Amino acid sequence: MRFEQVCPGWLLFVRRVTGVLVLSAMALHADAADLLEIYRLAQANDPTFAVAFQGYEAAQEKSPQALAGNLPTVNLTGNRNFTDAQASFNGSAPARQGVYAWTWAVQLTQPIMRPQNILAYYESEAQVESAAAEFAQAEQDMILRVAQAYFDALVAQETVVSAEVQLQAMQEQGVVARRGYELGTASITDSDEARSKAEQARAQLIAARNDLETKLTEIEKLTGKPVETLASLKPAVVIPKPDPFDVSPWVEQAKDNNPTVRAQFSALRAAGYTVTKAKAENFWTLDFVGSYGANYSSGSLAFPTPYETRIKSSVAGIQFTVPIFAGGLNSSHLREAVANQGKLSAQLEEARRKAGADARQAYAGIVNGVSQAEALQSAVESGESSVKGNRAGYKLGLRINSDVLNAQQQLFVSKRDLAKAKYDTLLQGLKLKAAAGVLSEVDVQEINGLFGR
Repeated sequence: MRFEQVCPGWLLFVRRVTGVLVLSAMALHADAADLLEIYRLAQANDPTFAVAFQGYEAAQEKSPQALAGNLPTVNLTGNRNFTDAQASFNGSAPARQGVYAWTWAVQLTQPIMRPQNILAYYESEAQVESAAAEFAQAEQDMILRVAQAYFDALVAQETVVSAEVQLQAMQEQGVVARRGYELGTASITDSDEARSKAEQARAQLIAARNDLETKLTEIEKLTGKPVETLASLKPAVVIPKPDPFDVSPWVEQAKDNNPTVRAQFSALRAAGYTVTKAKAENFWTLDFVGSYGANYSSGSLAFPTPYETRIKSSVAGIQFTVPIFAGGLNSSHLREAVANQGKLSAQLEEARRKAGADARQAYAGIVNGVSQAEALQSAVESGESSVKGNRAGYKLGLRINSDVLNAQQQLFVSKRDLAKAKYDTLLQGLKLKAAAGVLSEVDVQEINGLFGR
């Protein structure tokens, strides 16, 4: 059993304290926040994760509640009253008569044989296991949501940087084209075209900044704290490949270890106990019952002369109950339980198939992403050479201005696509581990090592 399951309250306290410390660290290093900082802030502040955590806390109470049905119960009852009446004896005139009385009793009941209560306890244990698996799924979902928001913001951040460089290049190219026109080495068309491209780049930069602001807002929804800039991938980072580098083990592990699969399996096991419990409603029950009490009466309305009575009594015995007829309720409970068991069995198979498909899809996304990133890296290197060559050719009169602008535009697109491909591949790696049920904070820390401020 993991520490989170043993001490969930302590875990939440640690996470909140960690979130405060991370926030303080971000205040000191306001230049850029990394993935691990964002993740820990989300742990402490994400409302969706808080809902899942509180749901898990509530589900854990099912076990002690069910256990209580097998433990003794003790009840204390008592009353005190006064009766005022008029009574007539042997034809005499009615006379007013009052009687004081009180009583109290303590009763203990210990179930000896209650199959329904025993089965309810085993059912509750399976339900708690299902809730624990659902909470594990919520933890993994939070990691994926944080990573998705973080990588989306990074792509937007890269787009802004590239757009700024593109705008600067277009403005410089416009200056060159305008000077060329003034010197008679370029046409007015080249100057107008360069100015048009610069304005387009300016518009793209504005759109990129707006998109970045939107993506940063998504992170703020998770953390509850504003973030301005994010740490990017270090130069020449190699995207890690899945280990093992074979899809079959991942698929098989996902079918058995995915949190949703484990939750459905535990729910199905609980349904099995529910069916047996429904059958046990027709069984006899046996309880030990013991009581001790006392009562007092100042008299009786049935006698003309008052007299007091004080009684103390203790009772111990076995109570035997046999259900005979409940209007068909027990049979209905059984049919309902059997139907729910069949439903959960189908849902388990559905979850296993989906987990396997998710693992296969994520694995393919990693393989394709690595290949795409390698191709785009080559495209960026070729694009940089193309820009240099076109600029040199333009100065020598071998290339026209549009050739330079097109080469710069293509380089801009390649750099943006390369950044997106790397982040998408990293996200697919997290999704693969999530499908297999092994995604944890350790993976966040490993990926965070690939980033620099």
